[in-house]
Amino acid sequence: MRSVFRFALYCLLISPGFLFAASKRFEVDYHVGFLPAEGLATVRIAVRPDSGRVVSLDLRMDAERYLDVQGDGEVLREGERVRWTLPETGGELSYRYRIDKRRRDGGFDARITADWTLVRADHLIPPLRARLTRDTDARARLFVDLPPGWSNVDTQYLRTRDGKAFVIVDPRQRFDRPTGWLIAGDVGTRREQIHGMEVSVGAPKGDPMRRNEYIAFINIVAPEMLAAFDALPNKMLIVGAGDPMWRGGLSGPRSLYLHSDRPILSENGTSTLIHELVHVVTRVRGESGDDWIAEGLAEFYSIELMRRSGLLTETRADKAFEWMRNHGKAIKTLHAERSFGPRTARAVTLFRTLDAEIRQRSNEEHNLDEVVRALMALKRRVGTIDLREVVRTLIGRDSEVLQTALLDG
Repeated sequence: MRSVFRFALYCLLISPGFLFAASKRFEVDYHVGFLPAEGLATVRIAVRPDSGRVVSLDLRMDAERYLDVQGDGEVLREGERVRWTLPETGGELSYRYRIDKRRRDGGFDARITADWTLVRADHLIPPLRARLTRDTDARARLFVDLPPGWSNVDTQYLRTRDGKAFVIVDPRQRFDRPTGWLIAGDVGTRREQIHGMEVSVGAPKGDPMRRNEYIAFINIVAPEMLAAFDALPNKMLIVGAGDPMWRGGLSGPRSLYLHSDRPILSENGTSTLIHELVHVVTRVRGESGDDWIAEGLAEFYSIELMRRSGLLTETRADKAFEWMRNHGKAIKTLHAERSFGPRTARAVTLFRTLDAEIRQRSNEEHNLDEVVRALMALKRRVGTIDLREVVRTLIGRDSEVLQTALLDG
């Protein structure tokens, strides 16, 4: 009973209403433009006081990527930190950002060409710490100015009524800043309303990304995803492009990236699309050493949600889980900074066995879906201890499945 009480109290403490009962406001407008010939974005952060105000911002800005930083008031750069002290009347900070970014394997996970760009908004506007007057919160908007010939832009956010900007809302932050993927340029987009969620799929025009097939696939899986996780975002942005972009999938807040050549349904019975959608919807992230929790759940549900929705037959789903069992059987520990390949496959097998244990111990009253929803409610990075505690609360005893040498150390 005490563990249930502690969990309920924690959920109360982390609720947005408890965290930020701000009654004072300030306004912040983000203005982003693009210089394709120079490979740069231009960024201007305009802050205006209202009943509250911003005293200073401390931004993490790599000097090789964030160029020509200047602003009203006092701007000091020390290594990778830029501290901006604003005038009491507000002001503007401006800089240029170098967009192209290669991963270690050579593929790009951010790119600008003469015709389009694909980049994370939370790279354009970097992580920051804000000093504000007491009980103050932001009203934030993102404006994107397109170069000549560029006709479209999309983000994870919904537009203002006049369509000129995107409304930035993050109940966990007092100084809201844009996050998630952004695509702009001569791009083609398909949009659909699916179970109250606006699904937008975008890629450069002429790119082979299968926009309509993505939407059709999500239309089939979304009801089971909603039933499993009890929530869908009001918008989901999916972006992609072909080579030389990175040949994989990357999730972000209410948005994800997929290389155009990634199959929607792989030969082994998994789906990178569904895997990344699970990341986006649940936002479950493992703490240091426990990345296997997030990756294992995403891969487990990439099979399970397709089974529930009829995209995989029972026989085909069983074969997919058996493939995972064989692929991960040599793994001796699940703990690692990053989980992929055989380690993630071994985690899938553990979660399938855990789901069966929960169902058996609770006479089919509970299952793994409730574990995921409890982890989602924590709204922080989770670890093995959290997982064991949640399962113990559901079944009234320690899980035998989670008492494994795979989780020692």
